[in-house]
Amino acid sequence: MAARRMVGAWVVALGLTGCSVSAVDAEAPRLGQRVSELAAPNGRNLNGRNLNGRNLNTTELGQMLVSVRFAGARQSEAASSALTRTWLEGSVFHGETARGRVSGLDFVGARFTGNLGGGDTVELRVDDIQPGTEANQGVWVYRVSYYSALDARWKPACPAEDGSGLGAIPVEGAWDYRQGVPGGGSKLQDASVFTFACEGAAIAKCIRFGYQPWATTPSGRSMADLHQACTRMVRADFCGDGTSYTQDGSWVNLYDAAGVQQDTESWSVEAEWDTEGARCFTPVTRAGSTPVACGSRMPLLGCGLPTNFLLGTLLMSEVPPASVPPAAP
Repeated sequence: MAARRMVGAWVVALGLTGCSVSAVDAEAPRLGQRVSELAAPNGRNLNGRNLNGRNLNTTELGQMLVSVRFAGARQSEAASSALTRTWLEGSVFHGETARGRVSGLDFVGARFTGNLGGGDTVELRVDDIQPGTEANQGVWVYRVSYYSALDARWKPACPAEDGSGLGAIPVEGAWDYRQGVPGGGSKLQDASVFTFACEGAAIAKCIRFGYQPWATTPSGRSMADLHQACTRMVRADFCGDGTSYTQDGSWVNLYDAAGVQQDTESWSVEAEWDTEGARCFTPVTRAGSTPVACGSRMPLLGCGLPTNFLLGTLLMSEVPPASVPPAAP
């Protein structure tokens, strides 16, 4: 892998350049539901090896923002700005209004309805858009806030440790955020919703690694499955049930046979990955002394053989020898 470094469960993306447009809305709508604080630690994404985090996406103290609706989107606060249809092309929003089509930076100030894990909804606002550039041309980043009815103000939907807002990458569909159950951590194919993937959590990290689920590999294969396998790998979701076995700050090396990431480390094989979790794993994993119990997915001899890429393996991961120092807190 052209390996990278991931610290903690959140990342401040580097190298985001291009246009940046902000919208400040003095009039905040009041919603009937109570929305609790969004909070999570953050770190930085630097060149080097991978440091892992445990989150699939941003967490909310009390409820999770599980998806965002395309339906009901508006170009601004005004009811007259309603979009008759909204969709994503890659990570760029497009929409139709009574006056014609809008796209890209036209969505600064746009409003969406977010679905919370408890069944409530929350109003979301796009405050800033940074178009992708150069190697990340297809990755647009959005600053998104949600309206807290608890204290009547807008707050970052992807908060940094200092309370500022991190970017989010919109991805069509949703994820199952449950843990320890069949289907936990799975990608849900639902064209009616999308996910604001917060920078630094697994969904966005894997996009930054080059696994853009809307794009194709150099050979023309969809990267959707590679992206999903990556979200399992980043979180060390060996059992494919949403349970993360990694500790924040664990090193890992990731590579594939699709031409996206190459193996650049001489480390110990940890596991092979597909969309359902680890196809096999060795006794040496990021779980440390924590036992990994996956029923039929037990440690196997021969795990990590390159020929296994021909048998359904999408990604492989390696962990460093004991001589590699742990990450600084």
